[in-house]
Amino acid sequence: MAVPAHDERDYIFATIYNLPIKQVITSTTSESIDLPYTDDDKGIITNSGDDLNGLSITEGKEKVINKLIDLKKGDKKISYKLRDWIFSRQRYWGEPIPIYFPIDFNEETADSNPITGSPHVIRYDQPIPVDESELPLKLPDMTDFQPGDDPQGCLARATEWRYFQKNGKWYARETNTMPQWAGSCWYYLRFTDTKSSDSLLSSEGASWLPVDLYVGGQEHAVLHLLYARFWHKVLYDLKIVDHEEPFIKLVHQGMILGTDGEKMSKSRGNVINPDDIVNEYGADILRLYEMFMGPLEASKPWQTSQLSGVLRFRDRVYNLIKSYDPVVHSESIELQGQLLIEMNKTIKKVTEAIESLSFNTAISSLMIFTNSLISISNNNEIIPKKALDTLVLLLSPFSPHVCEELWNHLGYKETLAYHPWPIYDPKLCIDTTIKIAVQVNGKVRSTIDIDIDMEESNALDIALQESTVKKW
Repeated sequence: MAVPAHDERDYIFATIYNLPIKQVITSTTSESIDLPYTDDDKGIITNSGDDLNGLSITEGKEKVINKLIDLKKGDKKISYKLRDWIFSRQRYWGEPIPIYFPIDFNEETADSNPITGSPHVIRYDQPIPVDESELPLKLPDMTDFQPGDDPQGCLARATEWRYFQKNGKWYARETNTMPQWAGSCWYYLRFTDTKSSDSLLSSEGASWLPVDLYVGGQEHAVLHLLYARFWHKVLYDLKIVDHEEPFIKLVHQGMILGTDGEKMSKSRGNVINPDDIVNEYGADILRLYEMFMGPLEASKPWQTSQLSGVLRFRDRVYNLIKSYDPVVHSESIELQGQLLIEMNKTIKKVTEAIESLSFNTAISSLMIFTNSLISISNNNEIIPKKALDTLVLLLSPFSPHVCEELWNHLGYKETLAYHPWPIYDPKLCIDTTIKIAVQVNGKVRSTIDIDIDMEESNALDIALQESTVKKW
């Protein structure tokens, strides 16, 4: 089947070989379109008979399927595509596969021994699982991990481990190992219980499950995420875990692209080495910039020139806190008024932003709060120590190293990592005023601040008193 009018490769092929091109989809937004037209979302069917013309693509598909069913020439079916997972690896590093096979000697005698080189055949068609009482199967000690010429991998050279006798008969272990994905499919279970040696997961460890949040790139959706669910489903059927699903919430993080907007690749020459950024600017700046680039879920191009923005912000905070003097900024100075309100609003915004993984908006709120504190300092007013403490605590998840230093400068001897997170007063986070635009003839001429419950007539009186409005 070919649809050259609506498939780029088919269109190129048909054009080169001068084949007929029949348009069967047209646009709902434009009378003339360029072929090939591939916008199924906005397309409608044409040149396909009166019963299909004018229908959307979705409606048309449904009608064609139903017609084929009625004519008994087709049926409706959902097909699932699963990416193949080549499970075995011909290398040392990996979990050994607990399977072994019987051996047939070419000429069996009392002295037949595969370890010493007696000719034999390994019966791979008769796999035997290692008894559960003999688990875990451990890898042998080796010094040479090179693959070698044997397709069975380097473990094939560990003959003392590979071959063994059982009830007078010789057997050979499987020398392939599991891929790194095997362990990562259930490692989160052991995070909850690392000390249980009698079972994969104790009841105490199981009580921590399921995982609250899974953060990973979209490329994991058909690899780790999918196979971790498979393993978890099996463990659920075996009643090892109590929840049918392993993860409650999934967030796909966006990709950091190269400066050219393309995926970083050595072949493109657009790879940014984070070590270089850390060496030049410090780890805190790298963390701050990555979190400030944009929404976590979005893919964003890296721009080294934009590091200067978060660098200036870091330095402004550093200089502000370093100006702290325990004599001047006494803890007895009460935090009140507009600063108290702004601090509580900042705590609320940053806390909620972190919980929703909106790190860029959290940092933006901290920048605004920092500017407010600097304005107070520039007016030769004393900043209450509580406000400085709060700023450092709120910034610490994004810039932990410098915040530890600043925390110590503020007089604390213990790490801030164990200090309680700031708590806001909901009553102080309620806006009592609102800023509105004043338009005349469709253009904004001024903005005014009014009480949130002010009557319209009173607001209008205030707006009319604005000098930029009066002349109109």
